[in-house]
This record gives sequence, C-alpha cells and structure tokens, in this order.
Amino acid sequence: MSNRKDCLAAQRIYNLLDENSFMELGSLVTARSTDFNLSPEQTPSDGVITGYGLIDGNLVYIYSQDASVLNGTIGEMHAKKIAAVYDMAMKMGAPVIGLIDCAGLRLQESVDALDGFGQIYAKQAAASGVIPQIAAIFGTCGGGLSVVPALCDFVFMEKENAKLFVNSPNAIEGNRVEKCDTSSASFQSEETGIIDGIGSEEEIDAKIRELICMLPGNNQSDVYTSVCNDDLNRACLSMTEMKGDARYVLSEISDGHVFMETKADYAKNMVTGFIKLNGMTVGAVANCTEIYDTEGKKTEEFEAVLTAKGCNKAAEFVEFCDAFEIPVLSLTNITGFKACKCAEKRLAKAMARLTYAFANATVPKVNLIVGDAFGSASVIMNSKSIGADLVYAWPDVKVGMMDAKLAAGIMYEGEPATVIEEKAKEYDALQSNVLSAAGRGYVDLVVEPADSRKYVVAAFEMLYTKRVDTTFKKHGTK
Repeated sequence: MSNRKDCLAAQRIYNLLDENSFMELGSLVTARSTDFNLSPEQTPSDGVITGYGLIDGNLVYIYSQDASVLNGTIGEMHAKKIAAVYDMAMKMGAPVIGLIDCAGLRLQESVDALDGFGQIYAKQAAASGVIPQIAAIFGTCGGGLSVVPALCDFVFMEKENAKLFVNSPNAIEGNRVEKCDTSSASFQSEETGIIDGIGSEEEIDAKIRELICMLPGNNQSDVYTSVCNDDLNRACLSMTEMKGDARYVLSEISDGHVFMETKADYAKNMVTGFIKLNGMTVGAVANCTEIYDTEGKKTEEFEAVLTAKGCNKAAEFVEFCDAFEIPVLSLTNITGFKACKCAEKRLAKAMARLTYAFANATVPKVNLIVGDAFGSASVIMNSKSIGADLVYAWPDVKVGMMDAKLAAGIMYEGEPATVIEEKAKEYDALQSNVLSAAGRGYVDLVVEPADSRKYVVAAFEMLYTKRVDTTFKKHGTK
C-alpha cells in the first residue's frame, strides 16, 4: 500500500473505490532527476499514486496526482507510472480513471517531462475506443495537460477549486479572471463540450461509480450490465404532456426511470446519456425543446432546430457508443436548422459529422419520432434513410419536408389565402401525415406514447445479435 496513506491523493482513491479494494502499483518510484536542486526533495511515488481496485465489483485502473509533491507536476517517472497503468488496463480490458490535480510540466526535467507528456497522450490514443477513459479534475489542469481530459471519454470537474484551461484567463488578451474565469467549472461545462458534470468531490465520486456500472468494461464486453426488475410492458403515462423535455421521456422509458445524462450543461437543446432497457445499457440521443423542473414547471425553452454545438455533442456520443457496441436510441423532434450568422460558420460541418456518425455506426439503432420531423434535419437524426434499423413514431406527429402551410405558401405563391389554406390541408394529408411516411416504409410502426417502453425494449432485444459487414477502409475522414 502507499507510503503516504494519509495524503489527499490517496484519500480520493479510497473514497471512490470499494472499501479495501485498492492495490497500489509503483509505490516506491521516485524522481530520477537531480538537476536544479531536486536531489534534496522528497518525491514519494513521484507525485502520482497508481494502481487498481473495484467499483461495485467492476475492475478499474486508477491514478491520482498528489499536489503535495512538487505541486503534482509531471516528470519522467510520474508519466511512466501513468503509462504503465494504461498498459495494464489495456491488457485486462478495464476502464482507466484519472484524478487530476497538477501544476503542469516539471520544469527541472525539461525534455524528459515533455517526453512523458507525449507518452501519456500516446497511451490515451491507443486506448481510445478500446477501454473507457474517465477523468475527474479536482485541482489545476492547464496548458498541455488539458489535452489529457479532452482525450478522455467522460470528464467531471469539482465546482469550487478545479481549474481547466489551455491559456490562463489572465493570459487571454482583453480578459482578466475577474471579468471571465475561462478556467472555471461553470465556463468549461457550458462552453467547451469537454465536461460531463460538475459538483462536489462526493457528487463526482457518485457520478463516476454510476457511470462505471453503466458501461461495458471494454469494446468486447457485454452491454447487459445489470438485472432488470422493472416491468418490460410498463405503460409510460403522461408522456405527451412533457414530450419536449427529452430527459423526462428517456427516464420514463428506462428501467427504474434511470437516465444518466452526459454533458448536461452543454448544448442543452441536444440531450445525450445512458438508459437501461431490460438491463441493457443503451445510449440515447434526443432533440430537446423544453426543460421542466422536479415540480413540473417549465424552466427553459429552445427552438426545435439543430445547432452546431448540439450536432457535435451528439456525434461524439454516437461515436463512443459505436466503438463500445452500445446500442443507440434517438428521439426526434426537429423542424430545421439554427439560422444566424454565428451558426452559419460552423453548422454545415457539424451536421456532416452527425450524419456520418449515425450512418457509420454499426450498432443497433432505433429512432422514435416524438414530435414533428421536418426536412433534412430529421433525416440527419437517425432516419431510416441513413441506417436506422427501426423507426417508430407517435400518432400525432408530422413527418415531411416542412410545415404544410409553409409548403403551400411556396408552391402557390400569390394565390388567395383560401386557396393556400385548402392546399395546405391537402399537403398535410398527403405529405406530412405520419401514416403517409409509414405507407412508404420510412416509419415501421405508429405506436401510442404510453406503449413506447415495451416497443423499444422489444426492438433492442431483437437487434441484439445484429452484425454488419462493412467495406474495408482504414477509417473515415469525418
């Protein structure tokens, strides 16, 4: 066990893992460099505690940086210890959890420290898509170290003391930390798309433990991670009353109403996270137009449009699910694209990325249309056209090119209002009715909202053995 059991870095490990399950690796490692007065310094474990343990019986590998040893800076041996943890995790097919509290590179070790950074980056890149990588930032994480959490699959930040930045707030021209703290947990979670959740250390520990129990240990593990004690045919009542809040709809569909959201504060008009269906972990991607609080009061409202941030958030999540053979459920409620100068700069590229993510994914894919689905925006949201295995829809939704009145106004421009109104009704019946889409095979089944859970569960049960032979290529370019 560690020769510094009482240090904060060790306590963080003990608080996260199952009691008495942690086994330390490399506890006797110290810094090799003696330059610039390093020789008199005591460097227990060279500033990082590494090892393995259990979370609810699931094997995980972990490292925790010790800010009391040279401010937790990364030197040659520090980096080698983290790289060794990745090597072991890859061999065993188990997740890696990094607890970050570090002042950056160790200046006294210069190029050796830089090489250490590179070794960590390389191990993370090799592990990407093979084992889940999770980071929790409890202290400073700046400069080149910010790449480490960005390379992870899931990242959490302590809301008071954690700092994440490439350039410190005061180093940004025209900015001061008092003006805008770009390193704060709130800024990072709302603006960058890196952070999945913020909270106290205890709250973060709980989120990581929940996440580990939701995820397969590696890209070849089973997605059945728990036993279902919920009724598979349970009716989901009052679904239509808050259908705009995808978080509510997903929690209603899921076993035991469990929904673990990812990147909750970023691009709130696109919801991503994990649900359970008959004990199977399923990734969920959903359009969101409303948010309700625990008392059922509407607190936020959004346009039913795709945004660049939302597309990138969803694409990254779908890519993760596909890498780990996690089935994907999408909820579609979309009528177009964000229209503004800022969006126009980035939206097409982001839309292409989301389209590619859905079309390229070979895992089981089910789409449930819960609101109107208009235009190419609806095609991008996991439609039959780009590879959804099954598409279900609620009976009152509209599926088509655009709103019937807009379509009639374009086709019969200059005609009297009565003519446009009549043609709009015809267009709505022929082109926008969900039954028309079903008649052409674009929707497989029209289901009542209350029956959503049983149909979705049955769909993923049927698709569990799905296999796809793809054309050989090294990788895509989106």
